[in-house]
This record gives sequence, structure tokens and C-alpha cells, in this order.
Amino acid sequence: MEPLKHECGVAMIRLLRPLEYYQEKYGTWMYGINKLYLMMEKQHNRGQEGAGLAAVKLDVRPGNEYMFRERAEGANAIKEIFSTVHGKFRGLSKEQFADANYARENLAFAGELYMGHLRYSTTGKSGISYVHPFLRRNNWKAKNLCLCGNFNMTNIDEIFERLTQQGQYPRIYSDSYIMLELMGHRLDREVERNYGLAKKQGLEDYDVTQFIDDNVDMSNVLSTTMQYFDGGYVVCGITGSGEMFAMRDPWGIRPAYFHLDDEVMALASERPVLQTTFDLQVSDIIELMPGEAILVNRAGKVRRKQIIEQKGDYKCSFERIYFSRGSDTDIYKERKKLGEQLTEPILKAVDYDHKHTVFSYIPNTAEVAYYGMLTGFKHYINQQKVEQLLTLGHQPTKEELITLLAEYVRSEKIAWKDIKLRTFISEGSTRNDLASHVYDVTYGSVEERVDNLVVIDDSIVRGTTLKESILKILDRLKPRKIVIVSSAPQIRYPDYYGIDMARLEEFCVFRAAIQLLKDRGMEELIRSVYDECKKELQKPKEDMQNMVRRIYDPFTVDEINHKIVEMLHPEGMTTPVELVFQSIEGLHKAIPNHKGDWYFTGNYPTPGGTKLCLQAFVNYYEKYASQLSQTNMVWQ
Repeated sequence: MEPLKHECGVAMIRLLRPLEYYQEKYGTWMYGINKLYLMMEKQHNRGQEGAGLAAVKLDVRPGNEYMFRERAEGANAIKEIFSTVHGKFRGLSKEQFADANYARENLAFAGELYMGHLRYSTTGKSGISYVHPFLRRNNWKAKNLCLCGNFNMTNIDEIFERLTQQGQYPRIYSDSYIMLELMGHRLDREVERNYGLAKKQGLEDYDVTQFIDDNVDMSNVLSTTMQYFDGGYVVCGITGSGEMFAMRDPWGIRPAYFHLDDEVMALASERPVLQTTFDLQVSDIIELMPGEAILVNRAGKVRRKQIIEQKGDYKCSFERIYFSRGSDTDIYKERKKLGEQLTEPILKAVDYDHKHTVFSYIPNTAEVAYYGMLTGFKHYINQQKVEQLLTLGHQPTKEELITLLAEYVRSEKIAWKDIKLRTFISEGSTRNDLASHVYDVTYGSVEERVDNLVVIDDSIVRGTTLKESILKILDRLKPRKIVIVSSAPQIRYPDYYGIDMARLEEFCVFRAAIQLLKDRGMEELIRSVYDECKKELQKPKEDMQNMVRRIYDPFTVDEINHKIVEMLHPEGMTTPVELVFQSIEGLHKAIPNHKGDWYFTGNYPTPGGTKLCLQAFVNYYEKYASQLSQTNMVWQ
């Protein structure tokens, strides 16, 4: 219910035919630009704080621009950057605009390589200088590098130190810029390697340049760069000489898919984006494997290469639960399964009284899990009908059949999102009051004090929206009981691979566990975990163990649920509330091929993730140590 800023989105297109081919077949040489626009719009869910695109022209005469970039900030960034691109074509005659050769010779962005990016900031840094793609310029075409990606690195301090030891002086301390500088440095070496080979062959002047442009191997650059990074990533890039590449992290944390035919190579963060943009079947799309890169050279030759040996199988499960588009055939089935297999715990929560239970969902991202939940209850009710028929002992009358078949799953559209809270309102009580009116409810959809109300969400993270808005809104219907269902398990640990969940105290589950420890006089465990975290941080990061797990060991899921309800229950609300979370076993059953569950289990895929989690607890304890004796400290 609390929107999360999360993984960015990437889109790449490499045209494998001359522009004249697309003009003749599709009626426009702008085929690549138009497809890139569609791919970016179809991934708008992955970034609404900024967007950028870059393009490269091949075979441009010296003195003419061959590498182009546009970036913009804000929710309308995609529209803005493509409007800017199209604005460069104003004033052309119909004949000029339809002439692919004229476009190649005279128009910006009339190229063969295209790359786009959608940005969500997960570091709090903003401004146009942080919007991808990033560009490193040089007078040698092959040394020009444009980079974008969906990534967050956990060991940026180590990489920064490595760069400075080499004598470099990065202007900005961020993983994006440091990666650009590190990769740019290795690209320089690759160009110089080819320069040496060219000279050994007796080549001179422009022939040397041509040799370099034709023989740069980006796999050499990737293999000597990405081995140093700890994190989740899909890194994409293009060079001024016409190289294109994309690489996935060796743990498989972040996703990437591509399609290849005789016209185009296209890559995106999500499979349905390619299906919709190019009208493809699932079988037409290939998933980029962990540690693998797809590379397209200047001549248009496409190859896949294992850059780093796969280090684990940690494909992000949160991608499937929340982040990615639900239109993917597999994700749709998985989300339905997540909802369906919660039937039994929901029945328990409503005392098996399905006749007086109304089902709904908030927000829209939970809609597919909601359908799955309804499916589960349809199966349950049908089974009940069968058992009743079998126990009748006689041929049922028409009236008996009508009564029996009248039982159904009661589902309603309960909540309607009316307004968006304006961020310029900062005064606490006013802001909270407005937050309680973000949604409106369908009055009369629940029989007051008779019906239970079950509302499913995809996940519950901070609990802020529950306390300040959702519970108050649902209470207006005066149900007998409110059951909030999460299709995801309890989120207990921070993420460091591209989502804005970095502090333990943000999570309502963590705050509840801390409060339970205090309630039961077990504060010493908090201090003990702090001491153990400090000791672990003295070890090499590969040997560190996640001691934060001990905070949860004394309690069952139900005990933590009850404490969350107690602490989030709005003042003055009398309707009973119960929480139902997905189990870890249920998660793995519904999403068997995406084993990255560190949000829920603390089992981080990389040593850097464990290290940062330990440091997060140390930071939490040291920040609040002086207040730990105050009853409600962790809920401030």
C-alpha cells in the first residue's frame, strides 16, 4: 500500500538493416526511435522520476555528430525527451522526411543504435546529472561510452578506492558515475590494445582508426570491469564506434530479456514489453542469463558470452510479486497462485464464515492476487456444496438446489482512489487528515457489523498508509472485522539492490519485533545483536553472517502480526483488525524459479548485502540507543 521506488527500466534497439529498409517496409526510417518510445512507455511503471535516451550513427564523416543524448526529469520525462527529438525534424519537407539517406546525413538521432532508460532514485539523489544515460566523451569514436542500467551496487566504496589508487579522480560519488569511469578506463585500454595491433600490421592514419572501430571487443571491457562489483545489475551501453552491449549480474538478481531476428536486436527489463512492442510470442524472447552479456559489434554481428561465471540463483521474487507488469504470462499465474493459496489462513481469520465475508483489494497492483484469492474461495465453496449434496441422503428438491447454488464468493469494489496528496503540504495533522481521504469507499457494499471485510495487498512494508489512511477508510463501512491480507511474506530486511528500503526501522515488522522484545523484558537481546553485528563487521565480508535474524527468533509470525495491529490501529477505531501474510513456503511454491527472497529471510545473495544489513542494525541501535527505554520510541 506504500508505493516503493524501485528498479529502473532499460530498453535497447540495434537496427540490423540500413535505414532505407525500414523506410520501404514500415513507411519510416524512424522505426527504431518509434519502437524505443513504445518500449519505454511500456516500462513507465519502472521509473517516473526521469528518463533518457541515446543514439549512435554509423559511418559518419569526421566533423559531424554521431552520438546523441536527451534526458529529462519528472513523471512526463518520456514525453519530453521524445518531443525534443521530434522537434529536431520540424521544418522538413515531406520529401526530405521520407528520405532515409537524407536523414542519415543530416538529422540527429537518425542512427542504428538506440538506448533508453527509466529512472527511479533509490539513493535520494536527484537532478538531471543523475539521470541516465551517462556519457563519456573523447575525440576517438571508440572511446566514447554511453552507459545506463538497472542497478545498485553494495561495494561502491571499494570501487571508488580502486579508481583513486589508479590515479583517477571521479567527479561524483555514485555507482553510476564510478562505473562509467571504471568501464571507460578499461575501454581506453581496449582501444589502445587495438591501436598496437594496427601499428604492428603496418597500418597508418585513418586505417588505424578503422581497424580499432572494427575490432573493439566489449567483452574484454566487461570482464575486466564487472568482476569487481557486488550488487544486482543489468548494465547497458553503446560506444561511438557502434558497439552495443548489455550484461546481467552473476547472481541473476535483476532481469533482462531480448529478441533477435534479421531486422533487429531488442532488449528490455520485462518480457511483455518486447511481446507488445514487436508482436511476439513468449518463445520469441530469450532471458539473459546470470553473468551473461549480449554483444552487437559495429558490423551488426550478435553474440552471447558468459562474462562472469554464475555465482548463484537469486532472481528477485519481488519482481514477480510487485515490480514487473502483471501482463507477463508467468507472472500473472504466479500472482494468482499467491492469492489462491491464502484461502485457508483467511478462512481461519473470518472463523470460516464465508457467507458473511466481502472480498476486495487495494491497490491496483494487488488485483491479480485478488483474482487468485477469489479462485481459492470458489474452489472452497464448491467443495462445501459437494459435501452438502452428498450428506442430503435424498434427491435434492428444486428449492434445496436453489438455496445451495446461491452460495457464492462475495466480491466488491470497495476502495476508489480519488486524489493524490500534494507534497507541498507538510504540516503533520493536516497532511495526515488529507491522507485519510486519498481513497473513498463504496458505501452499502458491506452490511454493518455483520460482514467481515477482507482486503488483499501485494505487500505491507512500512505500515504508514495502513495506520494513517487505509484502516480509517475501511472503518467507515463499519464491518464486523477487517482482515488485511499480504500476498507477500513479512518484509523483515532491507534491500540493497535497487529498491528504496535501506533502513530497518522503516519496516513495521521490525518495529513490532523490537517492541515485543521490550514488552517482554528482552532488551538485552537487542544489545547482544548489536555487539554481534559489530563483531561480524570486523570480518572479511565473505565470512559475515546475518546476525539481525536473531531479532525475530523469539516470536511466531502470529505474535508479530498481533503487535503490528496493536501499534498501527488508529486511535478511536473499534473494528477488530487481523493481518494475514503469505508464508515463505507459499512464496516458493507460487514462484519456484525466483529464489531471491532476502527481503523476507535475510538470505542475501551477495556478501555486500549481508554487510550492509549488519551496518543498518548498528546504525539503528546507535541512533536510538539512548531512547530504547522509552516505550514507543521505535514508532516515532
